[in-house]
Amino acid sequence: MMMALAAVLAACAASSGASSNTVAECFSESNERRIAGCSELIDNPNLDAGTRSLAYAMRALALSLEGALTQALPDYDMAIKLDPTSAMALNNRAWVLFKLDRLSEGLSDVERSLALAPASPHAHDTRAHIRQALGERAAALRDYEQAMRFGGEHLVKLYQCGLEANGIYSGPIDGLYTRDVRRALETCVATTTCDPLPADEECRAATS
Repeated sequence: MMMALAAVLAACAASSGASSNTVAECFSESNERRIAGCSELIDNPNLDAGTRSLAYAMRALALSLEGALTQALPDYDMAIKLDPTSAMALNNRAWVLFKLDRLSEGLSDVERSLALAPASPHAHDTRAHIRQALGERAAALRDYEQAMRFGGEHLVKLYQCGLEANGIYSGPIDGLYTRDVRRALETCVATTTCDPLPADEECRAATS
């Protein structure tokens, strides 16, 4: 997904005179380099609206990953203003709003994202988290199941690992959605504090 976006951005930015190195920096694994590269693209007056929107969205993502959630929001706002059909930006802004406990606003964003990209596992996961925080257990569980349906083995493994970290699942990390995984998810959504998504470092080896 990230590589595909980078290719699109590179193709669009080329006509504006932006260097391929600047584009590469905007999609760097390093958040600091990503912020710098995307900022340089954003400052290019020749950039078209769609490409500028993507650059804002990528800088916002880097800021949010750094924990600068309130700083990320204005960038997502600009990304969506420039491209109201960006399902990615809408979902990512919804996630930031969820993290800031602005649940109704986040729900509105993720609903718009899912209307544009109904098969997005990330958007279903975001809505699941918001619904869980709102105490909507059955709806949250349905969304987690949809996230696994569209996200496949990798996302199932992530949930398995996260549920294990919460102490409510002890089965294999094998990417299979079993009754044991469902029971653990049911236990998880019964509270507003359990998160089936683990910290990245906890599951990197298991899900690779």
